[in-house]
Amino acid sequence: MAEAADSQGTGHSPARRWLRRTAALLVGAPLLAGLLSGTAATPVAHAAEKAAAGKAGTGTRTVQVTLDSMTPSAPVKSDTLTISGTVTNTGKQPVTSAHVGLRVGGRLQGRTSIDDASQRTGFTPGVDAAELGDGPTVKFPKLAPGISRDFTLSLPVSKLGLDGDGVYQLGVSLSGQTPNQPYDQVLGIQRTFLPWQPEAVDGKKSQLTYMWPLISSTHLTAQTGSDEQQTPVFADDSLAAELAPGGRLERMVSLGSQLPVTWVIDPDLLAAVDAMTRNYKVNSGDTNVPGTNQEVAKQWLSSLEEAVQGDKVVALPFADPDLASLAHRGKDVSGSLSHLQGATEVAEKTVDTILHVTPSVDFAWPVDGAIDPSIVDVATSAGAHNVIARSDSLRETGNLSYSPTAARPIGGGTTAVVADARLSTAFEGDMSRAGSSTLAVQEFLAQTLAVTLQNTDTQRSIVVAPQRMPTSSQAQTMASAIRALSGQRWTQPLGLDAAASAKPDSHATTRVPGSSSYPGDLRKDELPPQAFQDMRSTQGTLDKFKVILTAPDRVVTPFGNAINREISTSWRTNREGAVVYRAGVQSYLDSLTDKVRLIQKSTATMSGRSATLAVTVQNQLVQPVDNLVLRLEPGSPTRLKVTTNDDTGGGQQVKVDGGHTQSVKFTATANANGPVQVTARLYTQDGTPYGDPMEFTVQVSEITPTVMLVIAGGVLLLVLAGIRMYTQRKRSTARKENGEENGDGDGAEPGHGDDPEQPSDPTPDTGPESGASPGPGEKVEH
Repeated sequence: MAEAADSQGTGHSPARRWLRRTAALLVGAPLLAGLLSGTAATPVAHAAEKAAAGKAGTGTRTVQVTLDSMTPSAPVKSDTLTISGTVTNTGKQPVTSAHVGLRVGGRLQGRTSIDDASQRTGFTPGVDAAELGDGPTVKFPKLAPGISRDFTLSLPVSKLGLDGDGVYQLGVSLSGQTPNQPYDQVLGIQRTFLPWQPEAVDGKKSQLTYMWPLISSTHLTAQTGSDEQQTPVFADDSLAAELAPGGRLERMVSLGSQLPVTWVIDPDLLAAVDAMTRNYKVNSGDTNVPGTNQEVAKQWLSSLEEAVQGDKVVALPFADPDLASLAHRGKDVSGSLSHLQGATEVAEKTVDTILHVTPSVDFAWPVDGAIDPSIVDVATSAGAHNVIARSDSLRETGNLSYSPTAARPIGGGTTAVVADARLSTAFEGDMSRAGSSTLAVQEFLAQTLAVTLQNTDTQRSIVVAPQRMPTSSQAQTMASAIRALSGQRWTQPLGLDAAASAKPDSHATTRVPGSSSYPGDLRKDELPPQAFQDMRSTQGTLDKFKVILTAPDRVVTPFGNAINREISTSWRTNREGAVVYRAGVQSYLDSLTDKVRLIQKSTATMSGRSATLAVTVQNQLVQPVDNLVLRLEPGSPTRLKVTTNDDTGGGQQVKVDGGHTQSVKFTATANANGPVQVTARLYTQDGTPYGDPMEFTVQVSEITPTVMLVIAGGVLLLVLAGIRMYTQRKRSTARKENGEENGDGDGAEPGHGDDPEQPSDPTPDTGPESGASPGPGEKVEH
């Protein structure tokens, strides 16, 4: 951002002009010496060589100086400043008559001056301050090549010669001689910053919001056990290492519990750790083995729950979805945005259930705070009203001389909470080295003081949004910097909710940058469009599967969470892993849907005009399935007709208990000889096909005209016999009645006694139903 105060810089123009003139005179000295006698010229030439060597030594790295610690980081007048470090001879020649000394530069003017000073390397006479005459030194008579030596410098702060409040540059240098340059010279230097504000600032302090992220990569798979508890399956057991003492997440909780920070939590991490507290399994090749880190998970969750009580907690959407990828690659794929809505809805419930605190779910956090209009639209589509941006994305265009407050209204009731880019990226390097950590802390403190001193008449809110997954050493360094501000001399802590609702600066920019301004290095790491196509395919399979389940939550919940994880921001650094994960989710879902299927059969033989055809449905799931319809569709309906008594379009309702099979019967009528191809297929009740169809052949035995005549004749004889029996019985009844009236005895005609009763109905042409599963080549009798 532009700062009017920064234009003053740190240069000393008169000194530079003097150096240029001196160098010119020294360069010309050898030419003058050539005109004089050799004895007179030697001292002048030597002086020129010495000065030229000193000039040439600027920026060299003969000796590396490392500052391992500086205490206190932000001293007051009564303190003693102690600086410890290491010097290492990285050259090829020994260094002799060496000593380490302290240099205190002038007060730096503004944040840009701090940036410039931090980027300078080497020693520049006239620019770098002179060594303190009465300051502490550490001497090294000889420093051989490749050898390192430790040092410690201590002196009262009152002897540093500091003027008013502000940021001062400190330099620790090693001076000595080498065989090629046998005179005292600076062979190595390291600079750092000293923020000087011994008393509370006279004006208004900056309100500092530090986001403390608890986010991890994806660990849970979509798989669960078939037991009642649905034992979860982890891709590996690496999460346990992060939770164990000394692990990254353990350090984040332990350090954060002692700091005034706003916890920013991915609910998926909580869900994964909560799953580890009970029985869980870990994928190990072709098998899943029991996990053994329940106690580690329980301890971490207990520590976190205790740490967040009374603190501000922000819950990101479940699995921390990549908003930029959704906006740029997935928005046009139908259904993609619905995943974000679902991920937001489950976030609050997850945090509340596990940590027993009610989080804010009103914040969206794009990667690195980079935004454009499409990202803002997607971020707010799930109900968030605050988008965490960064000042290197939403840049100031009004030439302000100060860093404005974080909250910016950007239209539509949305607030951009603009984190300070310098402070947010201060600890992204390798903080495992003490030297890097010390320099990062001092520069962070210097920048925060510089922000406050820009304008003490107006209180401003400054937000720090660090990297999403800090390493253990980065977390330790961040904590050191925050603790150094605990005196609240120029800053005071503020929660993220309060920062978002702070009164905006009327002069700050509110224009969201266009899509072309989105950083190219971030765009190339986005999820590809195919990722969202895969998610849509998986969701479609899940939607068709859940309608047949009697306990759909056992499947919908784990797979819904798995699909949310497919959009996770963490895949940006692991694109190959993202492909494998998506394929694994789809493959496992397909394996479950295949557990409800038709048992294959090859042929069925009909030896008559009509018969019963049986098809077996198998359910290998634990839970029963319902809402299925089975249909048989002959390839030639004119030759073979399949009928049922149901009004389901020729199909029959299917319900199968878990772990069972069911044989479904259909009545078939043949009108011609020979084989007929039949397709059996399951459908959901809305007519959507389910699973793969199963084809088999119905072999109809020969039905000749002679056979048909014989059958017809037999039927005719039965009919005639029935008529005769009816007539005889009627006559017999009439005679009996007449006989009774005339006093005759029996009334039966001689020689016509009652015939034995004969069956009046033909034998049915359909065999009895059977619960057995018909196998290949099944013969169905008529």
